[in-house]
Amino acid sequence: MLTKEKVKEQIEKFPDEFSIDDLVERLILIEKVEKGLNQSDRGETISDADLDNEVEKWFR
Repeated sequence: MLTKEKVKEQIEKFPDEFSIDDLVERLILIEKVEKGLNQSDRGETISDADLDNEVEKWFR
């Protein structure tokens, strides 16, 4: 979940004029990165070998 502080940090990085679409895209990206980092911290990851096996299934 995003915090006000993270949103403020992202807004500060933008130029003086920007579109709402650009801001929304950036916030969605930041939220997804945060979610991934939290999952990693909780050990909710898979090994490279398991990932390779999963990807292989897609092409069978």
